[in-house]
Amino acid sequence: MVYVPHTDEERRQMLAAIGVKELAELFADIPAQYRYPELGLPEAASEMEILQELRDLSAANLNAYEVPMFLGAGAYRHWVPTVIDSIISRGEFATAYTPYQPEVSQGTLQAIFEYQSLICDLTGMEVANASHYDGATAAAEAMIQALNVFRLKRNKVVVAPSVHPMYRQVMRTYAQGMNLNITGDEDVSASLEQVLAQVDKNTACLIIQSPNFFGEIEALEGLAERVHQQGDGALLAVATNPISLGLFTPPGALGADIVFGEGQPLGLGLNFGGPYLGFYATREQYVRQLAGRLAGETVDVEGKRAFALTLTTREQHIRREKATSNICTNQGLMMLAATVYLSTLGKQGLRKVAELNYHKAHYAAREIDALEGFSVVSTRPFFNEFIVRCPAPVEEINAFLLEDYFIEIIGGYDLVWDYPHLENAMLVAVTEMNSREEIDDFVAALAEFSAHHAAGGEHHG
Repeated sequence: MVYVPHTDEERRQMLAAIGVKELAELFADIPAQYRYPELGLPEAASEMEILQELRDLSAANLNAYEVPMFLGAGAYRHWVPTVIDSIISRGEFATAYTPYQPEVSQGTLQAIFEYQSLICDLTGMEVANASHYDGATAAAEAMIQALNVFRLKRNKVVVAPSVHPMYRQVMRTYAQGMNLNITGDEDVSASLEQVLAQVDKNTACLIIQSPNFFGEIEALEGLAERVHQQGDGALLAVATNPISLGLFTPPGALGADIVFGEGQPLGLGLNFGGPYLGFYATREQYVRQLAGRLAGETVDVEGKRAFALTLTTREQHIRREKATSNICTNQGLMMLAATVYLSTLGKQGLRKVAELNYHKAHYAAREIDALEGFSVVSTRPFFNEFIVRCPAPVEEINAFLLEDYFIEIIGGYDLVWDYPHLENAMLVAVTEMNSREEIDDFVAALAEFSAHHAAGGEHHG
């Protein structure tokens, strides 16, 4: 079969229209020796042969869903119910781009409305937008919203060092050229109390995370009141793991003004690092400073239930200078996946997933803490991640787990990359996907490494 779309006659007519007789004349300015270089390509192969070659190449990848994995740090191996891909793969949802005649797209608007309602229930907040790119951009939008609340009259944002390092990097990227002072995380070992002490009347908001980057639960009770009083109305923005909200009191119920986070755990899978989902919710009094768009429920001319975009503070909908943000596009398909996930599990299902994460992580922590050479550093309550002090560099241990142990295991996150004071410290993540057998294999592998290391052995993978 020939896949050339133009006939010889059509090509002749096109060349005549531009005043040349043959195609080669178009390349006359290129020296002859460079016009058709020898590419050294292999001989043509059939579709069957090409597909087999691609399968062979893909087999070199390590599938995180087929081997024990204890790596988290913001992206987690959770179970993705089959129904999610089944629904979001339907033709009606094939494109997630902004509908410019939104009321025609009632299905899209209803999906946004249901998503917003679920996020409000989950976070304990009053208003949620249609999501952001990811948790990091949601963090930056929380900072910008707080600045807009004070009409840019305040230029200080305090952020705890226990907030995800990438969130803090993206915040600083957004803030370039804004004459904004982002502070609080210069000392990466600073406690929440030390960070809170930096809040003053020039502060737009305090941004913290709970469970924080290390998986620990922060003491949020009364924190919002202290921030409001100490900062003369400064806002409290809390990043959180959405799965943890199936078990713990949501930040909104404890006084937070903004609640946001990475929605990847809500049925999105790891997806090679993206696309992900940034969920975002706030108080109704700040809705005019909210980035993104809101879908609302109404009735049509016949009195039937209908949906409409009720607030669109995007630069594509209104004057650019009046927009709350110029980077507030959401990934509608990811938002839909999270909606299907939460609807499928329901309240009891989400609580069960959260409980599995919590109890499996604590079982793993107890077993690891009993090993010679390893100790659990986390002393505060934690959710599904915890810090382990190791007898050797984490890079060396992870290489042993992948290459030298008799089964392949993906180890935890090396904290020294972002927190120099946590040398030889591994952030271990455990989810509902980690069976007891996987956890026991991980513990056994760590024990073997410890014995190997104590005997003076070296990794040789």
